[in-house]
Amino acid sequence: MKKITKEVYLNWYKDMLFWRKFEDKLAAVYIQQKVRGFLHLYNGQEAVLAGSLHAMDLTKDKMITAYRNHVQPIGMGVDPKKVMAELYGKVTGTSKGMGGSMHIFSKEHRFYGGHGIVGGQIPLGAGLAFGDKYAGNDAVTLCYMGDGAVRQGSLHETFNLAMLWQLPVVFICENNGYAMGTSVERTSHSTEIWKLGLGYEMPCKAVEGMNPVTVAEEVSKAVERARSGGGPTFLEIKTYRYRGHSMSDAQHYRTKAEVEEYKKIDPITQVLDVIKDKKYATDEEISAIDKEVKRMVKECEEFAESSDYPPVNQLYDMVYEQEDFPFVQHKL
Repeated sequence: MKKITKEVYLNWYKDMLFWRKFEDKLAAVYIQQKVRGFLHLYNGQEAVLAGSLHAMDLTKDKMITAYRNHVQPIGMGVDPKKVMAELYGKVTGTSKGMGGSMHIFSKEHRFYGGHGIVGGQIPLGAGLAFGDKYAGNDAVTLCYMGDGAVRQGSLHETFNLAMLWQLPVVFICENNGYAMGTSVERTSHSTEIWKLGLGYEMPCKAVEGMNPVTVAEEVSKAVERARSGGGPTFLEIKTYRYRGHSMSDAQHYRTKAEVEEYKKIDPITQVLDVIKDKKYATDEEISAIDKEVKRMVKECEEFAESSDYPPVNQLYDMVYEQEDFPFVQHKL
C-alpha cells in the first residue's frame, strides 16, 4: 500500500470537507428547486471514497457505482463545476444536463456512472473488468453498491462469472445500515453481508468504513490481488449516512440520537484530529483550507447558476441514424 503521509492526510481533509460542503450546497439549492428530481447525498460516507482513491491508480483504474454518485467523479478528477452544472440540468454539465443527479458520467476520467437501477451497475462493473482482462490491461475496476442492492439476483450471477473468469474487479458494498429506509436486520436472515462472497469462494471481508486509513488498507490489498491476476474481492465496508436516503426521506426508521452518536466518529473529524495531534498543520493553515473549500463551492454554484439550459434541439442530438448500418438494408 502507498504510504499515508502528512500530505495524504491534508489532502484527505480538504477533499472530504469539499465533498461534504459541495453536497450541503446541493441540499440547499434543492430546497430552492434549482435541482430537481431525486437527490441522494453521501454525507458521512466520505472515508470510503477517500480510502479507495488512495488504493487506486487513477491513470488507468475504473470506478462504477449507484445513484449516490456526486462526489466520486470529483475524486476521479472530473471538474466539480461540471458536476454541479449537471445537477442543475445545465448544458455545461458532465452529460450536457441530460443525466442529472443519478447519472454523472465521465469516460475521460474512467468514471462509468451513476446508475438509477438498484444493482444495475454490478454486472456492468464486471463487464468493465472483463474488457480490461480481454485487452491484456492491468487496470482494476472498483464496483460499489449499497446494502439494499445485495438482494438482487444480478449480484449472484455476477459473482459467479467474476470468479469463474477471475476478473480484476473489487466489489464494495457500502453498508450504511438502512438501504432506502429499512435496516439490514429486517431484510436479511444473515446480517454479515461480506459472507455472500463465501458461496463463490471469493476473498471477502468486513471493513470499518468511517476511517479512510482502514478503507485504504483493505482496498489496497484487494486492488493488488486483482491487478496481479488473483481475481475479484468482495468487501463490506460498514459506514453511515447522516442525511436521509434522499431529500424526501422523513427518516422515521432511526432516532436523532443514533445519528448524533455516529457523528462522534465523523471521518472528517477523525482525519482532522490526526492532523492536529501530529501537528501536520497550524490552526491558521487549517483555517486557510476551510476558506479555500468555501471558495471552491461558491465557484461551482456560480458556474452552475450562470450556465445555460440545453437548447430544445439537443433532444435530437442524443439519438442518431447511421445510413450504412450493417445487417440492416433499407428498401423503399
